[in-house]
Amino acid sequence: MEFANKEYLFLLLLLIPYIIWYLMYRKKTEPTMRMSDTNAYRYAPRSWKVTLMPIQLILRLAVFVLLILILARPQTHYSWNNKSVEGIDIMLAMDVSGSMLAEDLRPNRIEAAKQVAAEFIAGRPNDNIGLTIFAGEAFTQCPMTTDHASLLNLLHGVRTDLATRGLIEDGTAIGMGLANAVSRLKNSKAKSKVVILLTDGSNNRGDISPMTAAEIAKSLGIRVYTIGVGTNKVAPYPMPVAGGVQYVNIPVEIDSKTLSEIATATEGDFYRATNNKELLNIYKEIDKLEKSKLSVKTYSKRYEAYQPFAIAAILMLLLEILLRITIFRKLP
Repeated sequence: MEFANKEYLFLLLLLIPYIIWYLMYRKKTEPTMRMSDTNAYRYAPRSWKVTLMPIQLILRLAVFVLLILILARPQTHYSWNNKSVEGIDIMLAMDVSGSMLAEDLRPNRIEAAKQVAAEFIAGRPNDNIGLTIFAGEAFTQCPMTTDHASLLNLLHGVRTDLATRGLIEDGTAIGMGLANAVSRLKNSKAKSKVVILLTDGSNNRGDISPMTAAEIAKSLGIRVYTIGVGTNKVAPYPMPVAGGVQYVNIPVEIDSKTLSEIATATEGDFYRATNNKELLNIYKEIDKLEKSKLSVKTYSKRYEAYQPFAIAAILMLLLEILLRITIFRKLP
């Protein structure tokens, strides 16, 4: 525990003059009675009230100490922990174009991809993992982190309506998505750096071609695993109509040749997933990657901790007042 306002602790020095005053001068303020001879009272036993009377002073001092501690703002301290763990640096690049709503995977492509990716992340607690999403444009949804709880929250929030809401351009910019993921890995010191790129289409947007992005990844020692998700011919796609949804069959146009070339150029692998089971098996296969050491710094937040002191001070003050007006009450 730490104190945010340590200077207030110097007020505890006021206890010294108060205790001296109480011991030296307090009795002079008490009423007295003259007696001709006190010999008869010399061996008289002290009552329990007299014995317990100093408890008022103790309670008063305790309340004062607790008030000073509250003013000093007690807090739980920042907790940092450095440790080395086994892991690799991974960027997930996920296609979020409108076609990812096709329902050849259950419940649809995007939800199936998110579910399997979440299981993959949960199974690699020591890895540094980040997330890039792309359609006609690409941006980083989550930079690489070992805080997988935050990563999973951001992953679950991924949606395919970014283009319809005007946030990004629709389409499939594979080169941009890969380049964005690679840019997050370029300064990585890990022995193994990997991009897992998942898409259901062919490159039709973006200023960077897929193979240019692949060459950049190769020059940085980054392996790229590409996944083409979707059936081989057509897929049911939900089209909103008045009063409901109508399903139409859309052609599946996965550029397997380009995805395979990206994987080959970077010493990775290309996979095709036509159903949920195949997609799950692909991530299990990628899960067998080698591991390298990472230095992880964990952090815990500081919280105010004055509440127990405040409660104790109030209770002691009430007890001291109660004793003063009942058991130790003085008559005028």
